[in-house]
Amino acid sequence: MSSAAVAQERSAVREGFAFPTDRQVTIAVFRPDVHVGTLTTGGVDEPNADWTATARGLIAEQMKANDKISGAKVIFPEDPEGEDGAYLAEYRALFSAVAQSIQVHKLFVGQRLPTKKKDFDWTLGDGTARIGKMAGADYALFFFTHDAYGSSGRKTAQIFGAMFGVAIAPGIHVGYAGLVDLKTGDVIWFNADPQMGGDVRTPEGATKRVGQLLAGLPGRTVPVVAAK
Repeated sequence: MSSAAVAQERSAVREGFAFPTDRQVTIAVFRPDVHVGTLTTGGVDEPNADWTATARGLIAEQMKANDKISGAKVIFPEDPEGEDGAYLAEYRALFSAVAQSIQVHKLFVGQRLPTKKKDFDWTLGDGTARIGKMAGADYALFFFTHDAYGSSGRKTAQIFGAMFGVAIAPGIHVGYAGLVDLKTGDVIWFNADPQMGGDVRTPEGATKRVGQLLAGLPGRTVPVVAAK
């Protein structure tokens, strides 16, 4: 594991945040942003549409199985079409950009911005209010995962590389999730991991991945796993 990975924290929450106690809020969980493919010997990330479709379906199922959040009702709206769909897509892209900034300048301790050292203070802006009206929700939960499994050639290169002291990464397994207040656009909670576990092409792996992504989400009730 690299020193950068060791130095990286995994999650942050806006100071003092708590869901309202006088009413039940609604959280919209939109379609997860999932990418799965192969990492070649030369380091090329080749998308695999079948793997991506399988993983997206399995992760969506697990998200629905993890819908217990204290004080909140969780809904899973379909992506809107037309102008509303384009508007949501713009904010997905904006959230992705903000998520990258959070990872680099907040969670990655060595590169923290002077103004962001103590506070967790990122926002998408109050344009998110339109998304709240579309979905009938107070908050939105966004997911992103990217996996690229090493090709057989890359695995062979790993073995030979190890013999000569050359480290070759086996693949790419990153993911993050964030909770956004749709009235203000403020990012309330964020969780990321550059070395996620679980093969998202399998039900077991998708279960593990969603559990990792939701770790630390305010109000989350962790499902009880029956003993075998």
